[in-house]
Parts: sequence; structure tokens; C-alpha cells
Amino acid sequence: MKGAAIARRGLLLVLSSPSGAGKTTIGRELVASEPDLSLSISVTTRPRRPAERDGQDYFFVDEARFRQMAGAGELLEHAEVFGHRYGTPREPVESALRDGRDVLFDIDWQGTQQLRQAMREDVASVLILPPSTDELVRRLRLRAQDPEEVVAARMAEASDEISHWPEYDYVVVNDELDACVGKVRAILVAERLRRERQTGLAGFVKRLGAGREA
Repeated sequence: MKGAAIARRGLLLVLSSPSGAGKTTIGRELVASEPDLSLSISVTTRPRRPAERDGQDYFFVDEARFRQMAGAGELLEHAEVFGHRYGTPREPVESALRDGRDVLFDIDWQGTQQLRQAMREDVASVLILPPSTDELVRRLRLRAQDPEEVVAARMAEASDEISHWPEYDYVVVNDELDACVGKVRAILVAERLRRERQTGLAGFVKRLGAGREA
């Protein structure tokens, strides 16, 4: 007979990559297929793009409100990227962890460092790399969302992002999307099974040892 699931604390799965390496697509694939995984919605001062919706893609705020949130400790991490500010609201993340739900983060190395400082034991970090520099340039141009000067700036930032690879728990090369998603999913499954995250494990083992059903 199948026993009850062992209670666990949620985890924070961080995906970072140079722009264009695929972390956003990989994250969407995971969220669509993993019912206990939700995407952290950041606040940003970046202007809203035509297809974006406030509260679903980002929480769009002005500079004054962003500074207020950062100063009041309402953000787990925040950074400036290409002239705009991004940050992670604290309360929804902490609530998800307590409820045993996982949160996916699409953030850069700066945000990852801050998030680890704030919630070290809850973080599992993955750096997604492109198979080559040429492929990264090709993907950036295919997106057709940014002017050529922005593409050039993103390529200049890519080497800086990549240089932080030793700070990540896992590094995965995105040379084929489905295979890459599978590797990141395997990381998520393994991290969920870490002994320290299974808060109900001690009680389960105690009942098991006493010969009672779990």
C-alpha cells in the first residue's frame, strides 16, 4: 500500500546564463511540467514590453518604489542590469518554502550571490552555458527584440557572467533544448530528495522502525 508523502521544505532553484543561452525557455518548460514549481516574479523598473503583463511577467514599479522596497528589506536580492533594476520580493518566496513548494529564479550571478547570502541552505544554483560564442550571437539576433548595440552589450556582459561558473552548484551546456531541460529536471529531483530538506523524514523513519505504517 502506498504511504503518505514525506513532508519537505521547498527549495529555490536558480537558473543563470548569459542572455540568449536559454535559461528563460528552460525555466518555462520546467514550470509547465512540474506542478510544485512556480516562477518567482521579480519587480523591475524596466519599461513593460507590449506582450508583458504586470503581475505575471514582472511587477513593474518606478525607481522610488523600488528603492523603498530595497530599503525596507522587502527584497531578497536586487541588482541593476543594463540600466534597469530587478529584485525578488521576499514574502511570497518564504511562504512557498514553508508550504513545501519550490520556486524557480531566472537571475544573474549578482542576484544568485545575494540570494545565497540570504537563504543559503535553500538554494540550488545552475549555470546554463551556450555551446559556443557564435551560437550565442545567433540566438541573440534571432530574438529580434533588441537593437544591434544592445546585442553587442549583452555579448560583452556574457564573458563576465560565464567567469562566475565556479560559484554555481551545477553547470549545464544547452546544446539541445530537450536534453538540457531533462538535465535540469534531474537536478531538481535530486535536490528535492536531499535529507535535510525532507522535514518529515525523521518521523517517517521512527514509525518505520517501530513497525507502524508510514
